Amino acid sequence: MSRTPRIPNLGGARAFVLHRPHSTVQAITRQLSAIGLVTVDCWPELAPEALAADFVFFDADLGFDEQFPWKPGEAPMPLVALIGSEAPGRIEWALSHKADAQLLKPVGNAGVYSALLIARQGFEARKHLAGEIAALRQRVAERQTIVRAVSALSKGSDDDRAYAQLRSLAMSWQISVEDAARRIVAMTEGLTGEAKIGEERR
Repeated sequence: MSRTPRIPNLGGARAFVLHRPHSTVQAITRQLSAIGLVTVDCWPELAPEALAADFVFFDADLGFDEQFPWKPGEAPMPLVALIGSEAPGRIEWALSHKADAQLLKPVGNAGVYSALLIARQGFEARKHLAGEIAALRQRVAERQTIVRAVSALSKGSDDDRAYAQLRSLAMSWQISVEDAARRIVAMTEGLTGEAKIGEERR
């Protein structure tokens, strides 16, 4: 049975609204203030302090990459796209920034709270998934390093014996097998590089 996520308390959080002066900004600000968030309006670009924001609302209709102090898709907080135009190019641009939720303009007297919750959950899920992918890539890289170290130790003969030797070296050096493998690979590549330099000097 899946566990229902707990609704977070958003009181005191900071939200930046990146949108030209407009009634949309006023409607969002009213709802954010009622929920208990501190709101900062800005245009045409985000200030550096926005990096510490809890949420950013941005105009998908007139927005451009240079408005953000990060690369597209690398926002360090949940993003909410404010969409008025459904032109494919504008939607595609908003998607390139990995908006976690959206609000359709004109914004009325409701919708901001649910957008905040959806954006927060989507952002956390994406961040968790990115962490898992990074960990898996690290494990794959470590396994490749172990294979390279075993290959260097075995010199094409007995891989099982070479792996046992690698484990023995790790124990004697009091480090992990992965660290021992990295050390062996670095030593092997260093020797190979020196040999190549020696050959070039002949």
